[in-house]
Amino acid sequence: MAPPEPDIDLFIEGTLTGDRRMLAKTITLIESALPAHKQMARTIVDRLMAETGRAVRLGITGVPGVGKSTFIESFGMFLVEQGHKVAVLAVDPSSARSGGSILADKTRMERLCTQENAFIRPSPSGGTLGGVARKTRETMLACEAAGFDVIIVETVGVGQSETTVASMVDFFLVLMLAGAGDELQGIKKGVLELADAIAINKADGDNVEKAKRARKEYENALHLLNPVSPSWSPPVHLVSGLEGGGLETIWEMVGDHRRAMTASGEFEAKRRGQALAWMEELVQEGLRTWFYGHVDVKDRLPRLTGEVEAGTLSPANAAHRLLEILGTKGKLIRNEE
Repeated sequence: MAPPEPDIDLFIEGTLTGDRRMLAKTITLIESALPAHKQMARTIVDRLMAETGRAVRLGITGVPGVGKSTFIESFGMFLVEQGHKVAVLAVDPSSARSGGSILADKTRMERLCTQENAFIRPSPSGGTLGGVARKTRETMLACEAAGFDVIIVETVGVGQSETTVASMVDFFLVLMLAGAGDELQGIKKGVLELADAIAINKADGDNVEKAKRARKEYENALHLLNPVSPSWSPPVHLVSGLEGGGLETIWEMVGDHRRAMTASGEFEAKRRGQALAWMEELVQEGLRTWFYGHVDVKDRLPRLTGEVEAGTLSPANAAHRLLEILGTKGKLIRNEE
């Protein structure tokens, strides 16, 4: 006898009342790859939407060694002490490749994870970076509906994940180190262009003077780049995740940014643009899954792949033959006719 279907109303009611156990179950449902669970998750997220959108969505990135986890824990503790409810989520491209999960985050943030008004969720395992990002977005909405008013989305890697996280948050903070050049830190110009602010971490002890020099260097570098918004020039601040220095300044800056963006109309425009871009990404993801799941595509793909690898068929011709399957079956592709 099949187990009974979960009651959607229980997930919704539990999440809206801030029941952490039900919130965790809702997120597990969102992360599930089972078709029935996906349908349930879509229904749940749709019904939670009215209670979302009011939280501060903050993205934080930084290369390994920058002290990101220490900073996020200290910043999260600061916010909790100020009366906020904080959820920390993660976008982890290594998780997408290996199928692993960054459960270490909970052990690295030992103080924060014990707080009643804090919630830490590792990124879902498996799938592609796009899939991980999709689940992170929906998890973010569930956390907002549960009453968390600050959502911190952490990137674990450096690269495509920066662009992905920047596309789902209101404010993107890049953590940097003092005394290390761009090449050494692995930070590209494109990441700086995404930044709403830069924070030089580990500005404590003997490192303070180095941090001050680094701040000047990054301020000069930012002047050469086009700002993300005409209403906001990205500042550079010194912080210490270890000692807690500069945390209040960072939070004040996030508030200043939101007020400036709201006054100019850019805040709502950005949120709308992000929602439309998210929809487009999901359509592309769905089309890809549908295409490769087509019975004729699965039948012909191994042979065509082999011919491309052997050099007897061009990639363009192979792609045309695969796309032609859908064109002849469903009359969906006309641009080659």
